Amino acid sequence: MNDRPAARPNPNEKLVRVFDTDQESEALVVRGLLESSGIDSDVTSLEAQQDILPGVGGTIILVREEDADEARRLIEEYRRFPGDETAEIDFGGNVEK
Repeated sequence: MNDRPAARPNPNEKLVRVFDTDQESEALVVRGLLESSGIDSDVTSLEAQQDILPGVGGTIILVREEDADEARRLIEEYRRFPGDETAEIDFGGNVEK
């Protein structure tokens, strides 16, 4: 696990999209998950004028390219056990019941 404090990635670094959603609240939960694992992330809103492009928009999460695989793994683990209070997710990749 990385001991550096979570912060926004430098915009000059190569950033990749690891998550997108229509719900900003869901993006904030995922951002917290990544931050708790020491992965810096940037939450970006994709707003479009609804009178011109109705239904277009949402929120995406970007991470450094070198953090993308780990971020996707963490997000997948969270999706597999979203509300399971008995599952303990080991950020080393193991899930214990």
